[in-house]
Amino acid sequence: MNQHRILVVDDEPQIQRFLNPALAASGYEVIAASTGAEAERLAATSAPDLIILDLGLPDKDGKEVIETVRAFSDVPIIILSARDREAEKIASLDLGANDYVEKPFGIGELLARIRTALRQQAAGTSVPSRFEAKGLVVDMVKRLVSRNGEEVHLTRKEYQLLVHLVLHAGMVLTHRQLLASVWGAAHVHDLQYLRVFVGQLRAKIEDDANSPQFIRTEAGVGYRFIAE
Repeated sequence: MNQHRILVVDDEPQIQRFLNPALAASGYEVIAASTGAEAERLAATSAPDLIILDLGLPDKDGKEVIETVRAFSDVPIIILSARDREAEKIASLDLGANDYVEKPFGIGELLARIRTALRQQAAGTSVPSRFEAKGLVVDMVKRLVSRNGEEVHLTRKEYQLLVHLVLHAGMVLTHRQLLASVWGAAHVHDLQYLRVFVGQLRAKIEDDANSPQFIRTEAGVGYRFIAE
């Protein structure tokens, strides 16, 4: 058993009927809410390990729930989002949501995102000294990067960008989050600047920059570093 408690917030009965048994079958304890107010109450009183949150709730916008929960908890929040609500996905991530899954969704994908978010939470604030996956090695003590045994020469900003992506492996990071974290708040709108650096980084660490296996584009939202 996973021994993790998940709060599912969605006002669609069919989603609850499909999702809750699937999560329970995977070993999670499930609690459910159908309104934003109920979600905020349960988040405060039931100590969930993760929240799955639909943005379209009957009493309030899901983004309001994120803001309220973030005032007292850093519990991972995964957004369930319709495909045509790209701007809301971005806003939700910038407000503190950890990830999103588009409706309609497959349970396998959602379970993978849950595992990733819980792993990130368990890691806490500890920073790994070394990352290795698929021939890519990032040594954060020596500040060295290698690919298939050969050193990769990165500029200071390319290295900072790579480390930030690696430390959030598996999670989607918005353009704004990346720009603010690597370049500072004054550059949060310099989207083309970020695209140039991502392109340069891909050219150095990917086997095929046109078909990247590490730095995946989340169209219109940001990037996700794939470590598995």
